[in-house]
Order: sequence, then C-alpha cells, then structure tokens
Amino acid sequence: MHEFTFFKKSIISWFAQNKRDLPWRDTNNAYYIWISEIILQQTRVNQGINYYYRFIDQFPDVVSLANANIDEVMKCWQGLGYYSRARNLHAGAMQIVNNFGGKMPNSYAELIKIKGIGRYTAAAIASIAFAERVPAIDGNVFRVLSRLFADSTCIDDDNGYTHFYKIAQSMMVDCSPSDFNQALMEFGALVCLPRNPDCAGCPIMSVCMAFQTNQMLSFPVKKQKKAPTSRFFNYFIFQYKQSFFLRKRDNEDIWKGLYEFPMSETKELLTVEKKYFEKIINEYVGDIQWNIKKHSDAVKHQLTHRTVVATFYHIELSALPNELSEYICIPKSQFHQYPVPKVIERYMEKEFDFKD
Repeated sequence: MHEFTFFKKSIISWFAQNKRDLPWRDTNNAYYIWISEIILQQTRVNQGINYYYRFIDQFPDVVSLANANIDEVMKCWQGLGYYSRARNLHAGAMQIVNNFGGKMPNSYAELIKIKGIGRYTAAAIASIAFAERVPAIDGNVFRVLSRLFADSTCIDDDNGYTHFYKIAQSMMVDCSPSDFNQALMEFGALVCLPRNPDCAGCPIMSVCMAFQTNQMLSFPVKKQKKAPTSRFFNYFIFQYKQSFFLRKRDNEDIWKGLYEFPMSETKELLTVEKKYFEKIINEYVGDIQWNIKKHSDAVKHQLTHRTVVATFYHIELSALPNELSEYICIPKSQFHQYPVPKVIERYMEKEFDFKD
C-alpha cells in the first residue's frame, strides 16, 4: 500500500506541473469533454485540437448537434476517420435531447446508456465533469499500470479490463477523481510511452517493477494481432460537362454515411488493360460514349485493420447516362459540400482546380 500512496501522490504532483495546456482542460462542461474524448479516441492531440475547435464552433451544445443534418456532422468530421464516431455522436445527441431534455447525463450509469459512449468515455466524463469516483481505463492507463506492477494480464479482453479497473479504483481513494484519471492518461501520453519510455525522467521509477527488471517493453501484454488485409477500390470519376456523380455509402462497411464516386471493388489491382475493365464501365454508363481522360497510380490508404488500395479513373461522358440515375449529379463547384473519405478528398484536391 505504501507504493500505492507514493505512486498516486507522485503522479498527481507530476500532472500539476507538467500537464499540457489543452482547451478541454479549461472546462468541466460535460458536452465539451465528451466531444474531446471521442475525437481523441483514434486521433493524436496535436491533430485533434483544430477539429475540436471546429466541431464545437459549428455545434456548440447538445441541442445544436442533435438538430443538425447528419451530412453536416460528417462533413465537419471529415479527415478524422473512424466515421462511426461522428454518426454515434449525432445519434447520442438526439438520444440526450429525447431522454434527458438536452442536458448531459451526470453519472456513469446514465452516460453508458448513450449511443457511442463506452466504458472509458463514460468514466472520463463522469470523473472530470461530475467528480464521480470511477476509473477511466484507456491504452495509456493500461500501459502505466501494467508496467508499474510488471503485470502480464492480457489487456485486450474483459478480464484484463476488470483486473486493471479494480487496481485503479483502489488507488482513487482520498484524491480528486478528475486529477487522478487525467494524470494517469497524461503520464502515459508523455512519459510512459509505448516504444521509448522516458524512464530517466520518470518520477515513479523507484517503484516501477518493469523498470527494476528492465522489462518495460514487455508490457502491456496483448493478444497477437492479425495482419491487415488489402481491399482494392476502383473509383470512376464520371464527368459530364462540369458535373460529377456521387452516392452515399449506406451499407454496414467502412466510411458509412460518406459520399463516393461510382466504385467497383475487385480482388486485385484493376488496370485499363484488364479484360473486364470496359465491361465495368459499360455497366455504369450503358451505350453512352466515354473517354478515359486520366487514370491514377494505385494509392494506398491505411486503416486500422485493412489497407485500401484506391485507383481513380477520370472518364468524360458524352451525355447523361440513365444507368447512373441512383447517383447524385453535382456541379464541380459543390463537391466540397459533401463529406467524402480522405483518400478521395486528397486525390481531388491534387488533380482538380476548384477555383474555376
């Protein structure tokens, strides 16, 4: 227990002196904390700050987010990836408006019921905004605690979560839940790093069992991950005069709710030499005459569990094809109004002049 006390006091003292000046730390507004935590789930802090400001500027409270069109939310989120987070924020806001009168729930037990709010996010909001004594266990916390005790409990299953939750909960007595949770997370983000921990500057190395046994990089213990798979997306930028064709992805797959060009997914890299290339295009445009103006090299876009290999074919059409009636025909000048995957946005910014 002496180690618990020393660790807790040291980590909170370290936090008070070394915490970064981040906008969501200047408030106990539960909505702002919610938005920041969702943004930072798979986003680096230095990238997330601008998105945070942009999001709360456009949607300053729960009601404004709930009343927004989902396309507006997705457009504001564009570039952050993991678009289910944006869809869940919108659904969660509507749930809060309908069930809680537009006010953020003030307890872990109620927060966890909201769409898109998991155990960590509910605990972070409850502890920081409402001082509820509940541990917020994220990857940083797993890493710090597993190294502190040289604990080989596997972190990526429910048993691991429960194990480290109980450890953190036992440490939270007689201290600010907000400070304790934020201190652990910040310490993992700045000192107890995954690959290059700053052990020389660590205030708790005297009680860190991983450091004492020189096993820092052995913790935390995770299940073996599967190698990412590759998917081949072939985008056909059909252009008629100054207009493109877009459709919203509404299937249960990556990028749901975003817009894309007509696309054919193939098992291998498609090229203009492939015998079924013309067949694919003719299925989209029928008997309309078409001309390939340009095609790109394959562009790799890395996601967490897969690699998207995208190829773009810019094709001019002689007329409007009936076969594309399920797509939206939009003027080039309106393209930026639609939320699209980052790989499409980057290609279009590089290849097209949107000023004319």
